[in-house]
Formats: sequence, structure tokens, C-alpha cells
Amino acid sequence: MKSFRYHVLFALIFFNGIYGLHSAISSEIKSEQNSKPNFVVIFADDLGYGDLGVFGHPTIRTPHLDKLAHEGQKWTNFYVAAPVCTPSRAGLLTGRLPIRSGMCSDKRRVLFPDSNGGLPQSEITIARALKENGYKTAAIGKWHLGHKSPYLPTDHGFDSYFGIPYSNDMSKIEKTDHYSLAENERFLAYNVPLMRDDQIIEQPADQRTITKRYAEEAVKKIKEFKDEPFFIYLAHNLPHIPLFRSEEFKNTSLAGIYGDVIEEIDWSVGQIIETLKEQGIAENTLVVFTSDNGPWHIFKTHGGSSGLLQGAKGGTFEGGMREPTVMWWPENIKPGVVMEMGTTMDLLPTFCGLSGTELPADRIYDGYDISPLIKGNGNGERDVVFYYRGERVYAIRKGNYKAHFITQLEYGNRTAHHIIEEHLNIENSPTVLEKPLLYNLAEDPAEKWNIAEEHPEIIAEMKEVLAEHKASIKPVENQLEK
Repeated sequence: MKSFRYHVLFALIFFNGIYGLHSAISSEIKSEQNSKPNFVVIFADDLGYGDLGVFGHPTIRTPHLDKLAHEGQKWTNFYVAAPVCTPSRAGLLTGRLPIRSGMCSDKRRVLFPDSNGGLPQSEITIARALKENGYKTAAIGKWHLGHKSPYLPTDHGFDSYFGIPYSNDMSKIEKTDHYSLAENERFLAYNVPLMRDDQIIEQPADQRTITKRYAEEAVKKIKEFKDEPFFIYLAHNLPHIPLFRSEEFKNTSLAGIYGDVIEEIDWSVGQIIETLKEQGIAENTLVVFTSDNGPWHIFKTHGGSSGLLQGAKGGTFEGGMREPTVMWWPENIKPGVVMEMGTTMDLLPTFCGLSGTELPADRIYDGYDISPLIKGNGNGERDVVFYYRGERVYAIRKGNYKAHFITQLEYGNRTAHHIIEEHLNIENSPTVLEKPLLYNLAEDPAEKWNIAEEHPEIIAEMKEVLAEHKASIKPVENQLEK
């Protein structure tokens, strides 16, 4: 009997030790997971530099984004890879200029429902890179990098996808113009599909509730992923025209339908932040809010504002590619206004750097790790921004100076420009300038005062930068022309 008691005691000690070891290992794994920050990127569509309260709009209320900017960072010189949808999104997710992946074109500037191409499998997205390091990943909203396999989000490192795979104005089946359809909220006029992973679950998508449903999906994914590191990419289809908003947001903004749409997007940001706080993971989550390109000026009050910047969607003046950007990361970010340059292409190397994720060294990246600027313990590496329109560089920014080598109107009219009429032609074809334009964007962000005559040495330096850059571009298959 005594021997039996000893055996039981030994077994209890042994199994307790094993359990304790298991608990210690589980705790270590949990600690390692918690050391990797979560990332949430919220990407608006066609939002202008002047469309948020914190960026100066006088009649659109954006209290949630305003608060994030106050608690976090407002970036005033943050750019995208291109002034239109498809190439801009390719640049964000790959950290590379779209010319390197074949995701830009002079003939078809974006992908369409009849397109057969998409983001090549050879490209490494943020999702694919982080997934290799144990991250859960989800894409929500507009994709626009290929609506057929092998180009879907679930083919590019995302565990799940819920959204409209391209622009919300495509597959239009009514002859009425976009502006009138926005006024009448005719979602049935657009035969766009809503997808879950690789399956269409609703067509046409009821866009009147799309912002709300995207917010609900993001909240669900945060709760699902809370115990593991995660990356959520929420790319809204709005405020790209046609405009839609939920019943609760109708006629609530002083800025009309467009203001209603922005205020609902702001509300959705609030839902995400509230969920992060409720789940106790706010301090371990970096949230980035920005837009894919500037506002669509041809749609008047339904197209947004570039604020003090000149230009709009489709063009390479500042209003087309400089975007309102807010970053938030409680207890980790250094609050304030960041005036150094950054781009969406910097997100890939930044997220990888912060999470200890290695990137293959077999390709050129156009992004930089901007975590020193985010944390406030260093300076930014970026000194140059290339302004691509299609497959050509139209302008270059180096430091405070920006040189235009080619000019062209954006989409449709001159409402985005208050000067430089002599440098734009009526036919809206590219004008290669014999004498480039030069602006000091620190002193003249609206690009009003051409100072090229006073600084020929800067123009010469810009030409050297352009030549060096062109030498780094290798021919690849054009995906937009397939």
C-alpha cells in the first residue's frame, strides 16, 4: 500500500512537471506572439488631401480620425505610388513601384472587369511576407489587383477576403450618368460583385450598406485574431463615385452626400479603434489611415477636395498623389505632425522591420523602413519621390524641390488647376517640357511659383536622379494590357 502511494506521488510530480513545462512553453509562445505588433491599414478610395477635418475641411466632421491624429501622428508629406487605383494598390502591397511588376499602363490605366491580368505571383505582398512569420491576414473591401485566380487576395497571402474586387463604378448597366445615379442612390445600376474569398455571394452588391458591412467584417476579424499577430487590410470602395451611405448617415453632414460618405468612413474607423481597445490589444496595434489617390474633380461636389494642393486624381501635381495620412499606435508612437516624406511603399519594409520579418533580397524595393519616424527615435531615409503616370515618370521630388518634366491634365477638365495653363494642352495629351518646371514644396506646396530659371543646378541634379532611376527598371510583362 505504501509502495502504491509512492508511485501515485511520483506520477503526480512527474505530470505536474510536464504540465508546468507545457505552461511555460505556452507562455513563451504567447509572449513571442505579443511581441509582434498587429497592423491595420485603412485605405480610402479617391479621398482628397483636404477632405478630413484634421486636414482642414471646414464642414466634414471626422472626430475619430481627428482624435487618432491628435493621439498619434498626422503625416503631411505622404505619397502613393500612382495617381490611380490599380498601380497605387500594387505599390502599397509590394513596396515596389508598379512599373516593376507590370501593374501600370499608358493604354489602360487600371484593371477592368474584362481584364485577364493581375498582380503576378512572383510579387511578395505584405500579407504573404507576414504570413510566413506567423501572422493571420485578412483583406476587406476593394482589391483591384485582379478579380480572377491566381490574382485574388487569397492567392496573395490573405487568409480571407470579403469585398468588391474592383472599382464600384464598373459593370455599369444603366445609361444614366454617375452623378445622377449618386443623387438617386441607384446601386442596381452597377452590377459589381461582392465576394467572400473566391466566391461571389451577392451581385449586384448593395453598396448602400457596404461601408457598414466592411466595418463589421473588420471588427469580426479583430476578435477572431486577437490572440495572434495579425494584418488587416481594409480598402474602402468609397468615396469613389457612385456615392452610397447607410440610412443612419443620410443628410447628416453639412457637406452633402460626399460629406455623409466620409463621416460614415470616419465612424467605421471609430468602430475598429473601439474594438482594439475592448480586446486589450490597442497598444500592440499600429493603425495607418490614408487614400489611394487624390479626389475625382470632374464630379464636382461628389468628388472631394485637394485642399491647398493643386491637381487631382489621375495627375502628377501634388493633389493627385499626396494623401491625408494618420498613424496611431498607443504608447509606441511619438505623437505629433510628421513633415518628413513617406509613401505607401514604405509600409511593407516598415511592418517587416517592426515584426522581425525577413524579406527576400532578390529584388529592388522602393520603400524604406519608417519606424524610426513613427517611434520618434530617428530620421527618415526617403529623399526622393517619383511621380509616375502610367509607365513614365512625369515629375520628381528631391528634398523640398519638385521638378516636372511632363505635364498633363488629370481627368477631364481644368478645375484642379489655378495656374500653369500654358503648360497644359486642350487635347489632354502629355506635354514634354523643353524647360522643366521647378517648385519649392516647403515654401510653395500649391505649386504656384515656378523657380526653374533661378535654379538650373537643381534641374540638372533632378535629371541625373531620373537617369539613374530609369537604369534600374527592367522590362516585365504588362498585366493591365492582357
